[in-house]
Amino acid sequence: MSYLVYPGATHRRFEHSLGVMELATRIYDVVCDAANLTDEVRDIVPAAGTHARVYWRQVLRMAALCHDTGHLPFSHAAEERLLPDGVNHEILSEAVIRSDEMSAIWKEMHLDADDIVALAVEPGDGVVLPPWKAILNEMITGAVFGADRMDYLLRDSLHSGVAYGRFDHARLIDTLRILPAARQDESESDPGDPTPQLGVTLGGLQSAEALVLARYFMFSQVYLHRVRRIYDKHLEDFLVEWLPAGHFSGRLDDHLAMTDAHVTVAMLQASADTTAPGHIHARRVVNRDHFKVLYAPTPIDVRANAAGAKQLFDAACEKYGSEAVRYDRYSKGGSTDTFPVLTTEGVQASNGLSDVLGNVPIASSHYVFIQPELAPQARRWKDTNLADIIEARPEDEEEGDT
Repeated sequence: MSYLVYPGATHRRFEHSLGVMELATRIYDVVCDAANLTDEVRDIVPAAGTHARVYWRQVLRMAALCHDTGHLPFSHAAEERLLPDGVNHEILSEAVIRSDEMSAIWKEMHLDADDIVALAVEPGDGVVLPPWKAILNEMITGAVFGADRMDYLLRDSLHSGVAYGRFDHARLIDTLRILPAARQDESESDPGDPTPQLGVTLGGLQSAEALVLARYFMFSQVYLHRVRRIYDKHLEDFLVEWLPAGHFSGRLDDHLAMTDAHVTVAMLQASADTTAPGHIHARRVVNRDHFKVLYAPTPIDVRANAAGAKQLFDAACEKYGSEAVRYDRYSKGGSTDTFPVLTTEGVQASNGLSDVLGNVPIASSHYVFIQPELAPQARRWKDTNLADIIEARPEDEEEGDT
């Protein structure tokens, strides 16, 4: 729903997937270059000119192209509450890749669907990929250097018209290496993790810092924008009432048949029909008549009582009714995962070389929204009663993310 706040944000996952394929290919070509391989990892990378080198490059490209095919219309805005239990977008992506139609394509290309799935989908709990497949999967889905993350930050920044998501991705990719995981300390009791992973040379450390900071700023300034968040809530409320059984189907055929366009048309129609399921919520979106912020605690407020917004939400529901109030609580990330850095002294852990990476804040939102017609009186009520409603409570009693 970001286009309702940032008019240029009308890009689609198709172009994002093309971008992920391009960036993943660049990463593959750089890290597999013989000149960039250390002795510790040289044996796991197929030699240049071999069938294996060409095969895995093609598998990587197809996995990158298909990695998001399981996303629902309007993506993450709809997924958390609106899929059957046990189903998520990665399960649907795997189903698309293994479908009869796609299997025929893989057969013609002489590719194995199992290999594409292994690279396109994050490994489930308890699943350990062989070292080479794990590296290739990290090139796409990695929490630090995945092409998926690189592309969505750059692309969303461009289309939203903001500078927050920009970083020197060309420099970063040029300094990526496959490295043995660095030891976290020098004690004999820490043998380290021998599994190779993506890291950077020392010259790329600042580019890696810039990537992590770009993600923080995009979340705090764009993805968690208060108006953008409430439109997600209105969309979700509409879908709960409009969809059969209140959620999307987990069946592949149904998934492929439902697009953003279907939902957009349904909202437009429902907004004009007072008898249609989800009419009120559709009208909020179509007419841009969204709920207004009643309370957004400052960082000081959150440190004093992390549950304060939820306490105000409960009180507002009691005062004005649950249909008139919405609560939004979300937090994302913080200090990034540690990764290896190749220095003149050998491979070292990033957290020992960077003061920035260990101090990146958590991007979070705490909002209480109120029906716009009630906003003036509700704000007066809040100002009068806030001190009595919000009790002092330590930050470590903070409730889980929503």
